[in-house]
Amino acid sequence: MPPTRSAALRRRAIPRVRGTGKAKTGSRIRRKPKPSFRASRKPSGKAAASGLQPIENSANPYVSVIIPAMNERRTIAAVIREARNVHPETEVIVIVNGSTDGTEETARRMGARVIAFPHPLGHDVGRGIGARRAKGNVLLFTDGDIVIPAGKLRPFVEAVAQGCDVALNRYNGRTLTKRPHPVVVAKHALNAVLRRRMLAGSSMTTIPHAISRRMLESVGASALAVPPVALASAVRKGLSVSRAAYVEVGRSNPVRRRGRREDPLKRLIIGDHLEAMVRMIEEQGPRGGYTDLHRQRSKVR
Repeated sequence: MPPTRSAALRRRAIPRVRGTGKAKTGSRIRRKPKPSFRASRKPSGKAAASGLQPIENSANPYVSVIIPAMNERRTIAAVIREARNVHPETEVIVIVNGSTDGTEETARRMGARVIAFPHPLGHDVGRGIGARRAKGNVLLFTDGDIVIPAGKLRPFVEAVAQGCDVALNRYNGRTLTKRPHPVVVAKHALNAVLRRRMLAGSSMTTIPHAISRRMLESVGASALAVPPVALASAVRKGLSVSRAAYVEVGRSNPVRRRGRREDPLKRLIIGDHLEAMVRMIEEQGPRGGYTDLHRQRSKVR
């Protein structure tokens, strides 16, 4: 009589040797993750979105996760749960603005610190407000409409914990095309002007990203309302900026055209990058700190 399926599976399993903590020959030894960034066993992601348990914010947080949200009732609970799992000592701050769908109530039931405003503020302003209230040494920024697993958020926290002041998403947008998006061009242009070509199209307008307490105190929370200006300020002050990890956000980020033919945020984001360049010119001269090499333009005046 052939062995049953369960019996066959039991024979294939390799028992562990008592008292040694090691597996017998042929098995793999699993390494334990670093305790400071250990993943939680609680439900996460879309699979658990319907039955998530409330979180408990840390009284003395090392990480503050800041989440602007406007009418994100469908996703905010899962976003909060993933945010809480990035580090054992974490607080989650949700800046609810202009919401009419119950986002605020859901965020409060989930145990997040909620800062509510009746009118829309925009993501960038919400981040600045959340940063001003944050207690952590590491400030991690994400959005209320995209559920990013905690495992993909941790590299940004780890980068700052290891000494980086601004940890950016490696996401560049589409560049291998005949007509790249103007926003992508603006991001590359600003990084080139900042002499940070290695940053490519990474930007503080793209989530997730994280900053250090030193970065916050150096540029100020109000600067975060214009992310490219905050990035430019950090570079000018000599703070460390790096591309921490890649998180695909282009496909999952909904474009809210509201009946228009183009993305209403396009002009805003391009304008923010231009503002950062203008400020550089104002502070460092008409060439933004670059020399004129051997040219003697005064000879033709």
